[in-house]
Amino acid sequence: MNLSRRTFITSAALAPVACGVPLSYEKGIPVPAPKPAPNIRPPQIGQEWTYIKKDVFNGKTLGIITERVSKIGSTIVIDRSSADGGMLPSEIQTSWGMVATDTQWPRLLNFSPSLPLWPLELSTAWSKQFTTKYSIPGYSDSRMNWQEYMSVQGWEQITVPAGVFIALRFQNLINFENSDPNIVDCIRRETVWFAPQIGRWVAREASGSYQIQGSIGAVFQEGSYQWQLTSYK
Repeated sequence: MNLSRRTFITSAALAPVACGVPLSYEKGIPVPAPKPAPNIRPPQIGQEWTYIKKDVFNGKTLGIITERVSKIGSTIVIDRSSADGGMLPSEIQTSWGMVATDTQWPRLLNFSPSLPLWPLELSTAWSKQFTTKYSIPGYSDSRMNWQEYMSVQGWEQITVPAGVFIALRFQNLINFENSDPNIVDCIRRETVWFAPQIGRWVAREASGSYQIQGSIGAVFQEGSYQWQLTSYK
């Protein structure tokens, strides 16, 4: 289960270059940075965001997900439900914008220490690399490496089903250790449009790739997905 140190560090070193290449499915219009810098809406019980999730390759709608702040205390809990009312795993933050249980990936991930969901500074010059460990439910004793490079790309006006927003576009390049020792060089890429006025992102895209141990040069692609905000309150 140990990730090759060479593979891990080499992939992470590529972050500043690779993160400059957007997925380019969603389009925004570049705008000047807001002055003064906007405040991020703080969490309140009952705040809610609904997203439509699509497969980028075929345009198929994969689900409509509603996220709602249900608890604010030692942790912040965001409950999630599907269009038919079925409950989905909850997102858990240790403080506003710092995620400990992340629901946005194919498997539920528990991070320790927690990771930022958006840039720590709403500045076009900001970037930072984070290193943490993650586990998956049922295997909490097995903690695997996660390295993430977050880079702000600029402010954009973006139109989604919920309306028109001025959002900070940033990108993540992630290199992580897989629980399957035969799967190596796992890379995920994200482009996110974060709207401070609603305290959440209005659009997000994600894709990933990996290699199989011993398969020289063969890179396997994971699914590529897009989320758009349809409503909020």
